[in-house]
Amino acid sequence: MDKYTSYINKSIEDLFNGLEKRYLTMDMKRVREAYDWLVRAYKDQKRKTGEPCIVHPIAVAQIVAENFKLDANSVIAAFLHDVTEYTSYTLEDIRRCFGTDVGTLVALATKRKKEKLDYSKADYFRQMLEAVQYNIRAILIKLADCLHNMRILSTMEPDKQMKTVGESDFFYAPLAKSLGLYYVMSELENLSFRYRYPLEYAQVEQNLAVEQKSLRLTIDGFIHKVEKLLEANNINARVEVCYRSPYNIWCKMKAKNCNFQQIDEKHYIHIIYPAWSWQEETQIVFQIYGILSGSFKECPGSVKNYVNSPTKNYYQSFHVKLLNADGGWEKVHISSERMAYNSKMGYIIAKCVEYHVAYGWQQLYKSVLKDIASNGYGMDDTDCVLSSSGNDEIQVFTSEGKGIILPKNATVLDFAFAIHSKIGLHALYARINGCLSSVKTVLHRGDCVEIGTNEQAEPEEEWLHHVCTHKAKSALRSYFNKKEKLVYRRCDCCRPLPGEDVVGFKNPDGTITLHKRNCNEAICRVSKEEDSIVTVNFEENTAFLFPVRIRIRGVDRQHLLNDIVSCITKCHNLPVSRLNMIMEDRIVEMSVDFSVHSVKEWQQVMDSIAVIDNVDEVLRINID
Repeated sequence: MDKYTSYINKSIEDLFNGLEKRYLTMDMKRVREAYDWLVRAYKDQKRKTGEPCIVHPIAVAQIVAENFKLDANSVIAAFLHDVTEYTSYTLEDIRRCFGTDVGTLVALATKRKKEKLDYSKADYFRQMLEAVQYNIRAILIKLADCLHNMRILSTMEPDKQMKTVGESDFFYAPLAKSLGLYYVMSELENLSFRYRYPLEYAQVEQNLAVEQKSLRLTIDGFIHKVEKLLEANNINARVEVCYRSPYNIWCKMKAKNCNFQQIDEKHYIHIIYPAWSWQEETQIVFQIYGILSGSFKECPGSVKNYVNSPTKNYYQSFHVKLLNADGGWEKVHISSERMAYNSKMGYIIAKCVEYHVAYGWQQLYKSVLKDIASNGYGMDDTDCVLSSSGNDEIQVFTSEGKGIILPKNATVLDFAFAIHSKIGLHALYARINGCLSSVKTVLHRGDCVEIGTNEQAEPEEEWLHHVCTHKAKSALRSYFNKKEKLVYRRCDCCRPLPGEDVVGFKNPDGTITLHKRNCNEAICRVSKEEDSIVTVNFEENTAFLFPVRIRIRGVDRQHLLNDIVSCITKCHNLPVSRLNMIMEDRIVEMSVDFSVHSVKEWQQVMDSIAVIDNVDEVLRINID
């Protein structure tokens, strides 16, 4: 018996032993039959590494059964999810042997064969959409498929590695987060991080090990005091320390542009207690909070009550920061056993799969995905939907006190469109907590927002870069498409202007994306999508203005700023949207954002400014 045979037999034995504790005898019989069928289907097929191909479907079935706790049909479908793609068996064979439900799950979890060799992420995403529409178990099978593929990255060819990591980053890790499967999300993110940035991963992992050792006494002392307090108050609970993942910490380092030592909250303390009812859950969580806040100094503003106000994916817990003996803040999560289980397993698995229905955010999620598929929106919308489905969200309020849930980093524009599309399309300004603010302002938890509108006000194209919700992006794109009466879209990277040398690429939905001819993205697409190149004449249209930016350097003098602004607004009759000026030792440097109809007009403005007294240099710069 070789090592693979021994490993396979042990894996199947462990899987069946675990399932026998949960499944009826009839279901176990069908699962065993499916495994025997799988063995016959793959026969002696092996990977290039020499590993039998059957190892992968077994591993996927283990994740579906042991991690996701799904039903017998899901385990059977996990066994057979690749059979129609890599063997001579068909979906009809599967339906005939194992029933319609299993056949449907396999069909939804199997990539469709296309005439062309390329299988775009948009196509792949639409197929996942179908799985959401019909049965979320198919999504979970594909999630298990991705998780195992990520675990065996080292055995794959380089191109397959890139493809697998890309799909995980693009779709599966955000999906796991939106389902509340944080342990799956964390593993996928870390495996991707380890593959893409091996040196950085190793460094963060090493730093974590050193810090965990140095803080062990402090953490143990804090936990011991918490345990004594709970015991003294007759509260039955366990207290654990949970460490953040290397990927999580690396992301914080990038976001704050700092080193490892400057990042806080690399761990948190989790207090988990049993409860038999919702009333008891609520009573105990606030009892624990009261005990702790009476014995530890509490960080002002650190309380986050997700118990009474769950996130869209039903995450529940009570968060607070308390001062430890060494003068550092310890982040504490207080959860019932049910909350902790749902956080690990995902509420959708705990509830929706059980009843085969869609609750809460999933229904909204499904309708948004349908809209994306039917309108052929691109990856930006996909990222938007997935990134806004998790628990990184804020609640802001209208002036009447109505709460609006938005994703983290949402802007006033997202808020306006969330209230009503007409308010978003005619938004002119905002008042945030009574202060006059731009509609592009990023909102924070608890903000009170009032939108000022004007029927004559119209959206600006750059607004698309200042919204993150699907509703806002969809409304803006629809508005621009109707107004423009063109099928052109400008590349977000190079942002060509009328009059520049451009190349067009026809998209699957019939629209054309314009790129400058020296755009790196265009150069990349040429090599892959030669047949989609189209000839385009991107001419000036008086109805459309495009945002641009220039940098001006010169020697300060009286009225210099006024002369520059007047040159743009009065001489050329163009709107200025932003101006930033720095002066040092009488040398002025400023950047000005305004809008033009064409590249020719942009140059005309620059030429006019260049001859203003004391102006030394005028340059084009990109808008980030």
